[in-house]
Amino acid sequence: MLDKPVLRGRLVTLRPLNVEDASAIFASMEDAETMRLTGTQQQFALPQIEAFCRAVVDADDRADYAITLGDDPAYIGEAVLNNIDWTNRTASFRIALAGQRYFGHGYGSEATRLMLDYGFRHLNLHRIELEVYDFNPRAQWVYEKAGF
Repeated sequence: MLDKPVLRGRLVTLRPLNVEDASAIFASMEDAETMRLTGTQQQFALPQIEAFCRAVVDADDRADYAITLGDDPAYIGEAVLNNIDWTNRTASFRIALAGQRYFGHGYGSEATRLMLDYGFRHLNLHRIELEVYDFNPRAQWVYEKAGF
């Protein structure tokens, strides 16, 4: 099983995603703007999200983290390294905040920096890539600040 330590920053804490996060993930999918910015077009039922959360806990090819505020364990988003290729030391990155009320506070920027540090220093990855839509300049700015 992939080592997934808790990652702490000044604003946010990243903890491994778990099945208890499923209801918050489900609720976040009610935010149309978040769905648009992440390109999520499919609707998911709560049991599907619970099954997904159970599956990623023990996965060796991905690191799914819940973004939380400080010591409050409540889910406000997720940051993920997935498609980890251990042979070539590469991974893909994605992040989503659980609604517009979390935008513009630096949470996504700090979570991105924490995940990149984890990927490069802890997992010894050589390349982390991502995709971003051209209609999401806020995300583009976060990624550029982080070195993408």
